[in-house]
Parts: sequence; structure tokens; C-alpha cells
Amino acid sequence: MLGGDTYDFIVKSERAVPLGQALSPMLFGFVWLLITGCLFAAFIGPIFMGNEVHFKSNGVETVAGPQNLEPLLFPISFISIFFLIGLAVFGNGLYLLFAKGPWYIGKEKELIVYKKNKIRTISYEQFSGDSEVGGDPQKGTITLQLRTGKMVSQKNRADRYVPDKIYIAGIQNALQVEQVLKKRIKENDPTPSTTVDSSGLIA
Repeated sequence: MLGGDTYDFIVKSERAVPLGQALSPMLFGFVWLLITGCLFAAFIGPIFMGNEVHFKSNGVETVAGPQNLEPLLFPISFISIFFLIGLAVFGNGLYLLFAKGPWYIGKEKELIVYKKNKIRTISYEQFSGDSEVGGDPQKGTITLQLRTGKMVSQKNRADRYVPDKIYIAGIQNALQVEQVLKKRIKENDPTPSTTVDSSGLIA
């Protein structure tokens, strides 16, 4: 893949995304499942105990019991859909938690991402230059912001622009690698640089 090319670094990321991005959907999915599970138990629990369930359907008092389960079909189907949504969210977080990250190869003009025989080449020109490092001195995560992104609508607020990001998660010497990346991004910055001469004018 590299041939005789020189490179600045080669690192293997421990995870596909930062830990927080995996735990957040898991927590949300767990709470969602807990709520829907309680609703499900409220409808079905009494039935298993041989009791009746009283609820309103379209404003009409409805009674369901072991011998009359038909009134429960719609509410149980409705709750089941929400249960599946929570299960999907939790499952996605669980997948991200254990998903292994790719290899990252830093070169003079580009960052190469390699995973499962697939290669993605990202020119340093595509990065905005904004970056941050999280974690500890032994192992950290680098977040690199791209120039591309998308508008995200917000309720009762103006749309917000969210830039795309590259995560190099769980690597050794994250701070040193980030310094190399910042240097290369600055060297390949396509935007014209501005300088101030002795008279105070911007050139």
C-alpha cells in the first residue's frame, strides 16, 4: 500500500469512534427500553395473573382479560414498535462500543484510512485545521474537523451547520500525532494566507 513512499506516522486506532459516542446511544436505548418495558408490563402483567386490564381506547372505557385479548392488540403492537426502536438504538451503541478502528497513515499531502482491505485517501486540503485531543498521556483520541458538513434543523431554533469529523480513537502518543497532523494541514491549506506589513495593511 505504501510502496517506497515516506510517511509521518502509522497508527492503529483502538475503536471506530470515541467511547462517549458509543455509550450515549446505549444509555438512551436502555432508558427507552426500560420505559417501554414498564408500559408492556402494565398491560400484560395483570393478564398473566388472571386479572383484567382497564384502559381507554379512543375515549371509550375498554376492558381486556385472559378471555378477551383482542382490545390489547393495538396498544401492544404500538408499544412493540417503540420497543424495537429502543432495541435498535441500544444495539447500534453496542456495535460501536466493540467496533475496531482502522489504520491511519499520515503522509506529506494526505491522510490514508485503511480498514478491511478498503482504502480512503483524504487530502489535507479537506481539513479545516480545527482539532482536539482527548484522553490521557498513554492513550488518547484525536478529533479532526473537515471543511465539509451538513445543515441540521433544530426545533424553535435556526438551522445549525455541523462539520464532518474524523476520529482517530484510542491511540498511543495522540498529542504528538495531532501536532504532526496540524503541521501538515497548515502546509496544505488551500486558503490564501494574510500578512500584515509594517504600515499595518493586510496583504
